[in-house]
Amino acid sequence: MITKNDKNAVRKKRHSRVRTKVSGTATRPRLNVYRSNKHIYAQLIDDVNGVTLASASTMDNAFESDSKANVEAAAKVGELIAKQAVEKDLKSVVFDRGGYLFHGRVKALADAARENGLEF
Repeated sequence: MITKNDKNAVRKKRHSRVRTKVSGTATRPRLNVYRSNKHIYAQLIDDVNGVTLASASTMDNAFESDSKANVEAAAKVGELIAKQAVEKDLKSVVFDRGGYLFHGRVKALADAARENGLEF
């Protein structure tokens, strides 16, 4: 049973509702965002074939920063995922915010991805 006080359960319910409508393809993958207390993760997913095309997170070896749970770190992850997408000739994506509010770290990641060549 889901209680009103369980934020993550409410987020998962919101996310599953959105996922019935949002799906990625090989030409227009889904940019999925997952946010934890310490890290932020982004993936480009082809839902038709069930394949992750690219991923970036604050856990990557290429990621260099002291703090990994702030807006600046999220912006760097957005920049990394956009560069990987452009390398694979992917310009257009479907943004899946994972049930999170479009604010703070999620917004910073999305804005950085847009600035570095992704369209959504």
